[in-house]
Amino acid sequence: MATTTSITTTYAGEFAGKYIAAALLSCPTLEKGGITIMPNVKYKQVIKRVSTDSIIKNGTCDFDPTSTVTLTERILQPETFQVNLQLCKTDFRSDWDAIQMGYSAFDVLPKSFADFLIAHAAEKVAQQMELVIWDGNNASAGEFSGIMRQLDVDASLPAGQKIAGTTVDATNVVTELGLIIDALPAALYGKEDLKLYVSSNIYRAYVRALGGFAANGVGANGYDNKGTNQTLNDLYFDGVKVFLAPGLANNTALLTQTSNLFFATGLMSDLNEVKVLDMGDLDGSQNVRVVMRFTADAKYGFAQDCVTYGI
Repeated sequence: MATTTSITTTYAGEFAGKYIAAALLSCPTLEKGGITIMPNVKYKQVIKRVSTDSIIKNGTCDFDPTSTVTLTERILQPETFQVNLQLCKTDFRSDWDAIQMGYSAFDVLPKSFADFLIAHAAEKVAQQMELVIWDGNNASAGEFSGIMRQLDVDASLPAGQKIAGTTVDATNVVTELGLIIDALPAALYGKEDLKLYVSSNIYRAYVRALGGFAANGVGANGYDNKGTNQTLNDLYFDGVKVFLAPGLANNTALLTQTSNLFFATGLMSDLNEVKVLDMGDLDGSQNVRVVMRFTADAKYGFAQDCVTYGI
């Protein structure tokens, strides 16, 4: 059975423009270095974790191996996912791209639409991947367990590092982000790759707060006296880089190191490869198939090195 196709446009002459898609959420977590990417994982990848007690002891004349070294591991096991669409070329005969199909009864898929469909499918996968990395549910089709969902049930996450959230806006965002920073273990503060991952609404609230709230300490005219005309590319809070992660649910955040977050896949190119198969030469049908196939999984290393907000 073909994928349901709904065409609401009308044909009014040869189409000479371009398809314009609505802005689609890409995958900033992967594209902007928000997570450690581990490609070429065919089946499993073991993340070794090493922890020690205080290794400096009082000096003696003897070798005294009294320190404790604990080795644990986390396993990345990418799951297989696919995109399968089937379109019937006859659905486009009366569309405004009909001439591109040719005048023969053996239709071809309009090239401009085929190009658009390829880009659209790849973007949709990137959009979904951004959401699944953070809040995916392994029980749902097309998803693996997201990082925040894993942390929510991890007993090794210290209770003091699991901050209860609230609805964040420009009037309380400074206070709420401060709670997250204050809960960070002292040994992690100042680490080069430490990031405060925030949802879109928290990021917007922080930018707006920088636009000028005297009570919040940035002055009536906001940061750099620009008011709400803030065009900052890199935001920091208490010296920690703020990373916009659109896949995070509203009013949630995570404070940890990039080196503590992992994304595993087979080939990164699989996430960008879309195959369009014209079935006419294979089975004589009028169908065109769109196919993607890729693997993915995400994990964190140490829950003890994370501070969560709002989960």
